[in-house]
Amino acid sequence: MSATTPVGTAKGPGEKPHEYVFISPDHDQAIKQGEYVYYEVPIDGQERHVIGRVVGRTPVRLLPDAFLSDPQVAPDAVADLIGYEGGGHEIFEVVVAIMGYFDQTLKTFVNPRIPPRSGWPIYLVPSEILARVLNRCTPGEQGSAHIGWLLSRPKGEVPIALAAKEFLSTHLAIIASTGSGKSYLAGVIIEELLKPTNKACMLIVDPHGEYETLDHIMARQEFWGGPNPSSYRPKVKVLHPDKVTIRHSALSLSDLHYLLEVPERQEFLLNEAYRKVSSGEKRNRWTFADLVEEITRIAEQRGERDKLDYSSSAAALGWRIDRLLHSSRSFHESRHLGLAEIFEPGQCTVLDLSEIDKREQQVIVSVLLRHLYEARVETEHGRSQDGDNKYLPYPAFVLLEEAHHFAPGGEGTSVVSSKILKQILAEGRKFGVGIGLISQRPGKLDADVLSQCMTQCIMRIVNPVDQANVASAVESVGRDLLDELPALSKGQVIVAGPSLNTPVLAQVRERLTPHGGQDIDAPREWDAYFSEQAVQRRQEEATFYQPQRPVDRMFRPTD
Repeated sequence: MSATTPVGTAKGPGEKPHEYVFISPDHDQAIKQGEYVYYEVPIDGQERHVIGRVVGRTPVRLLPDAFLSDPQVAPDAVADLIGYEGGGHEIFEVVVAIMGYFDQTLKTFVNPRIPPRSGWPIYLVPSEILARVLNRCTPGEQGSAHIGWLLSRPKGEVPIALAAKEFLSTHLAIIASTGSGKSYLAGVIIEELLKPTNKACMLIVDPHGEYETLDHIMARQEFWGGPNPSSYRPKVKVLHPDKVTIRHSALSLSDLHYLLEVPERQEFLLNEAYRKVSSGEKRNRWTFADLVEEITRIAEQRGERDKLDYSSSAAALGWRIDRLLHSSRSFHESRHLGLAEIFEPGQCTVLDLSEIDKREQQVIVSVLLRHLYEARVETEHGRSQDGDNKYLPYPAFVLLEEAHHFAPGGEGTSVVSSKILKQILAEGRKFGVGIGLISQRPGKLDADVLSQCMTQCIMRIVNPVDQANVASAVESVGRDLLDELPALSKGQVIVAGPSLNTPVLAQVRERLTPHGGQDIDAPREWDAYFSEQAVQRRQEEATFYQPQRPVDRMFRPTD
């Protein structure tokens, strides 16, 4: 047996087959919910440490209530005064869920199905062992993403590092209520992916303009691969709305239907005109003007053939296209945001969509994801070469903020971006396309989409509907951990999935770059309005820009 001091003594089996119960006075208050303990058992001639997680804690003996009745007198003083011989006073019954011993060959936990016998000592798992068995990689090595430390241990004692290879291929979800720190955690993961140990090729879809501060990465030496200018230097490219343009001919027929909201009477005109322009001489460079011209021509031809007047439908459809052309800056005759501009190893591209209509955001994401997936498929199958539009010779990762806008759940809520998103989540692993979803309302996110993200980072969630959706979509997290969701503080996260060896409760580390998702401090800004400098500035502006008084034309009687 180990010389380590036991923290308790095994009592017997728990209510469930994989649980056991032990008794402990817990003098040092070390046995927290979610803490890790072990017992020793010989297996195949070796002494194995069978590790388990604390999932419940109930007092079985406390001080008598009478000792607690006077808040001015310490209960221990009362006990000593009357000669109470309770000794230790408090005793707890602790429930543990067995994980198993860690097999170094298999790199996983193996449950031996041998619970501890009554009277066996129970030990606290040393931090150095936890750091080794909880993580699939260590911080600083290639493919690691150090996000924080184990919450039940002192700061930094048990670092938590995700295996980037796993969540980049089997997808990632960050789910939390507003203000719980989901965007902050996303920033931490992005920082890790852009370090020299990963050199990621990634795109961030940013509907609210929260990720611009990531450009500080380029100036920080923590992200450099060496002292020489020729060494690795990450790039962060922020594309503001005026730089986000999609060429007309890059739009699919589904994109056009979604943008134009075409009535059923006009569908056949749009469908036939689209097939003509997309298969003709200008198939890769047709414009809305070409489409309108083709619609008019088809309406005339069909009218002569069917002896019907389709001119009003053609005019109405043309008006819809013209309205889109003049109301949107996102679609252009020739300018197009190509894959080569967005994706490159060691580069994070932030797509700022903050000033773009939500339907247009969904179409933009649909087009870019479709082109990315097609390029990776064509490249992996050897059907495209360097210089082709559909050539991308390296894996890519796309992080979608406000994911419920791009794949909403519920009947009748499908949007144009849902189909390609589901396809990538189901098949992207084979072609090196990874997806990360961030959402504050899992109840509004498509359940199939959420369930396809194998690595889940779940932060504070209070809404019962959202809790139920997370519980049904996330299979690898135990009920005991999910019960913690309403009580989590800002920056605390449950992480589960193949990126770790077992689900953990962690504290997110501090970011190296400023966080851009801060709320506006309204009282401070109101107060600043009355500052001496602000008042003086307004007075100076009033001096130079005196408004001209209107002429008083009211009739006034004379004396």
